[in-house]
Amino acid sequence: MPKLSDHEIIEFLGERGHLARIATVRADGSPSVVPVWFIFEGGKVLITPRKHSAFLANLLREPRVAITIDEDQGRYRKVLFEGKAEVLYKVGEDRKWDDVYRRIACRYIDEASADYYLTETKDQPRALIGVDRAKAKVTTWRMPSENEPYSEFGRSVITTPGPRWRKLRRQRRARNSS
Repeated sequence: MPKLSDHEIIEFLGERGHLARIATVRADGSPSVVPVWFIFEGGKVLITPRKHSAFLANLLREPRVAITIDEDQGRYRKVLFEGKAEVLYKVGEDRKWDDVYRRIACRYIDEASADYYLTETKDQPRALIGVDRAKAKVTTWRMPSENEPYSEFGRSVITTPGPRWRKLRRQRRARNSS
């Protein structure tokens, strides 16, 4: 499948409403995946786990994480980050980064609702964690546009012959015979 360009990655991650899913490693070694709100700023995926969240405990013990951000319609864009989570602010330092927390909330709900939500959850301390894009393995993909072939690693992934498959096969043969 085609990869997203750098511009497409930044644009996609900046769009409102996409949830991230963060995978962490439990103490017994099994995976745990949780949907979370996020914002992409300063080259980092920023997430705000609550003090008693299991995924915060997991990443404090084992910082290796995977984060997926995707869409389930349209171009089916997907971005996967595999790397280490870094605690940017410890639990209890919330007031130092309230502005970030508000920007995250405003990606998912209107400003008035975000302000209310922040007020109502001030008694639930959070940490601010980040995964640095420059230090992570980043994989992206999307559905091909109308004139792009369905290919992955140079091989066709179309398995059911049909009109588009036959057209692609003719184009490939024409290229190979030139």
